Amino acid sequence: MKTSVSKDTVLEALRNVLDPDLKKDLVSLNMIDNVVIEGNQIGFDVVLTTPACPLKNKIKQDCVDAVHRFIGSQYTVNVKMESRVSTRRKETEKLLKGVKNIIAVASGKGGVGKSTIAANLAVALAKTGASVGLLDADIYGPSVPIMFDLMNAQPLGKDIDGKTRILPIEKYGLKLLSIGFFVKPEQALIWRGVMATNALNQLINDTEWGDLDYFIIDLPPGTGDIHLTMVQTLPVTGAIIVSTPQEVALADARKAFNMFTQKEIKVPILGLVENMSWFTPDELPENKYFIFGKEGGKKLALESNVELLGQIPIVQSIRESGDSGSPVALEDKTIVGKAFLDLAQNLARQVAIRNATLDPTKIVEIKYS
Repeated sequence: MKTSVSKDTVLEALRNVLDPDLKKDLVSLNMIDNVVIEGNQIGFDVVLTTPACPLKNKIKQDCVDAVHRFIGSQYTVNVKMESRVSTRRKETEKLLKGVKNIIAVASGKGGVGKSTIAANLAVALAKTGASVGLLDADIYGPSVPIMFDLMNAQPLGKDIDGKTRILPIEKYGLKLLSIGFFVKPEQALIWRGVMATNALNQLINDTEWGDLDYFIIDLPPGTGDIHLTMVQTLPVTGAIIVSTPQEVALADARKAFNMFTQKEIKVPILGLVENMSWFTPDELPENKYFIFGKEGGKKLALESNVELLGQIPIVQSIRESGDSGSPVALEDKTIVGKAFLDLAQNLARQVAIRNATLDPTKIVEIKYS
């Protein structure tokens, strides 16, 4: 005797499948769509909160197991994994209207590889299928032109609604913009703070960024005018702090943590990236030499109660790829390529958790007495 299977029967079975991060069932989270039953075939879509979800295979298998357990093992289950990146931004926001998540990449000090992390993170996110923009906000030391082999690139303009808008340059599946596209490579920008912040505002306000899942902002080192301008202009989804393992870098990373978490700003910290975690020579890929100390970033992440999003080793190919304009994250099968993919997936996971558990970030209004 055949048991009648309906859409409600399938949904009831899938209520037993929990999202591993949010600890709620997929049906309550509105992650199940397009349920179709034809004979002994049961099909449906699982709509993830990001295409970079590192647990998609587990979720898919859990769905198949739930149908077999609660409906019957005789059914063939066809699960289609889709994605719709979550956001807490309001539709009424006019600035960067089509951008779902604004991610700041910061460091307490220079020389820790922050721009390398930002560039390769953006590439890795785009490779997962997300739409990604990268803004080089390091006004005094822009890196994007070199790191993406765009030294002679000049963005075009387009008249939109009676106003000329800058069009980002597209490469490797990313939308890219940098102050370096508008000045000569050898030119030093001797600007006071207000000039630098005005330039940042123009790169944000006068650019047609379009629809993006993730908008990565590579900030200058430290905690200065550019950082304040950003949080006073944009509702930042969250910040990533980049550091190396040694104590001198970690001391400045703590300052970056404190800047974003102070009560006047309140930008969520999505996690810490430990760069230059160890040295691995190409000819001995299994060897690790802890030149700058061991697991300092991991200890700081535990101390600060944030996620350690990734540990990126020192490998010669990172430097070579940055200098040649071909980010190492483009390579899937290398140790470093895998490390950046893991970083992208971990970040996407934290963004989804942040959007599900925290209120939208508000634009900062700092009052001076």
